[in-house]
Amino acid sequence: MDRIILGIDPGLANTGWGVVEQSGSAVRCIAYGCVSTRRNDDLTQRLLKIHDQISAVVARFRPRCVGIETVWFGQNITAAFATGQARGAALVACAQQGMAVGEFAPSQIKMAVVGNGAATKEQVQYMVQRILGLEEPPQPDHAADALAAAICYTTHEGGTRAEGVLAAALAQA
Repeated sequence: MDRIILGIDPGLANTGWGVVEQSGSAVRCIAYGCVSTRRNDDLTQRLLKIHDQISAVVARFRPRCVGIETVWFGQNITAAFATGQARGAALVACAQQGMAVGEFAPSQIKMAVVGNGAATKEQVQYMVQRILGLEEPPQPDHAADALAAAICYTTHEGGTRAEGVLAAALAQA
């Protein structure tokens, strides 16, 4: 299966994105980055920026599908609502291109990449680096999380099994 997959780690202040190419069980990084908005800007302008920049990523790399992290409520409901709004802006950008969407809990993404649903951000960055054969861990961590979401899509949406991705990455090390 050959396809380009977009991963998104939504957040109002920072929305990470990552683009990977899957060819069979091999996964390689194409690009990654982060859409950052300023706290003092109007909410509608922040959401528009997220939408527009994710739309530009979609237009440039033409992914067929997107893996996106679901909102984790935790103890801060206000932050969860803000993240949900950012997530919505990013999803609209993807929906405008008719992309297939895979939604994954943070623990699912960590399990797919690290093999531990309670992995730390550093562990996720390290394993994303290994799986994608990058020279150094992707920065910022929001971009690493987005790449992890794209990798998770390969393990949950008709791609390789998580064990296969992890085994292939470790065999190359």
